[in-house]
Order: sequence, then structure tokens, then C-alpha cells
Amino acid sequence: MIRFLRALVLKILYPMLMLVAAFFKSKKDALQQFVIELNNKLVRAEGIKTKRILILLPHCLQINDCDVRITNDIYNCKRCGRCNIKDLIQVAEDNHLKLFVATGGNLARRIVSDVKPEAVVAVACERDLSSGIADAYPLPVLGISNERPFGPCFNTKVNIEKVKEAIEFFGK
Repeated sequence: MIRFLRALVLKILYPMLMLVAAFFKSKKDALQQFVIELNNKLVRAEGIKTKRILILLPHCLQINDCDVRITNDIYNCKRCGRCNIKDLIQVAEDNHLKLFVATGGNLARRIVSDVKPEAVVAVACERDLSSGIADAYPLPVLGISNERPFGPCFNTKVNIEKVKEAIEFFGK
């Protein structure tokens, strides 16, 4: 029943809300965040437990002036601590999880297809997160919106505790 509700939210309600958002652009982020939060509640209500969790991150978490590009391999990170990547690598290593950075929706979908996780903890902006969650259905995804102190797609941050909590929920 809960999976059916999640399908209704992601395949019917979400597209309808995005149609409404086309006319009320100032409400778009809030409507997308509503869908993310509703999805997260439904995923939690399903109570899925697994050890095959993928952590999927946006490239904008990396500090913009970093010398090392992590989009091909996040483990190229020098772990200097100037951005959240060092901490996220540590969380993934501590929990023996797959961790990838995606530069956009197409790459994120390919990573999910290649890795074949049983659950995903995803970090992104509301737009990418809401559409990615809908695209990944029926795969359970817990979405965490990134923080954008410098605007979109530039030196963003994520609350590491929220990432750890999402991993713990799935059963690690």
C-alpha cells in the first residue's frame, strides 16, 4: 500500500505540481521540497532494510577552486577538509558503501543502473533531487537537499548528520 502511495506521489502528484510551478515559479523549490519530504516519509514508512546502499552526491559539493576533480573518481579527493567531500568519503568507508558524484541527472541514472543498489541516499538541489527520486522509483531513495550559501551549483554543503541518519535508517 505504501509503495502504491509513493507511486501516486512520484508519478502523478509530482508532475501535476511541476505543472502548477510553471505558472508560479516562485513556489517551485517549495513544491519540489514538499515532494522530497513526502517521499522520504513514505520510504521510511516502508521500513526497507538493506546493506546495499548507494550514496549519490552532486559535484557542486566540491569546493570550486580545488585542484583535483572528483567527478570521475571521488577517491581522488585530497581530503583537505575545505568541503564536505572528505567527511562523506569517511562515512562511506566506515559503512562499506558505494559513493559516487554525479554531474547531472543522466549520469546519476547511469550510476544507479550500473551499481544496482537496493536503496539510495541522495544529496542534491530540490530540482535534481525531486526529479531523480521520481526517475528512480520504485527504488527507495532518501533525499537530502543541499545547502547553497553561495547560490546554486557553487560550493554547496550538506548536513553530514542527515546523511548518517539516512544510512542508519536503511539498516547500517
